[in-house]
Amino acid sequence: MRYFVLAAFAFMFSVGLSSAADKPAKEVTLKGEINCSKCALNETADCGHAIKVSENGKVVIYYLKDNGKAEPYHDVVCNGPAKGSVKGVVLEKEGKKWIVPAKDGVKYD
Repeated sequence: MRYFVLAAFAFMFSVGLSSAADKPAKEVTLKGEINCSKCALNETADCGHAIKVSENGKVVIYYLKDNGKAEPYHDVVCNGPAKGSVKGVVLEKEGKKWIVPAKDGVKYD
């Protein structure tokens, strides 16, 4: 029992240290072509959003973590891609790049 309590305490302490060492996420602005991830890219079963940007001469796709076709800006890109920008926090999950848009972070040119 004593070892269990010590192990639990050590685990909580190490998690606390790693959380304190994490940097706060930095907000970035990506500029490129905003697409419907279903209709234009054929990559998802339901309508969603993605932005294609050029990085070091390569096209990189960032998927938007949003409410898909329920977003007010969806109608613009469901009929075809549009130039624009997305401001938000970037993360990588399961080998894909994602951006969590800030409030009013999706803008069209």
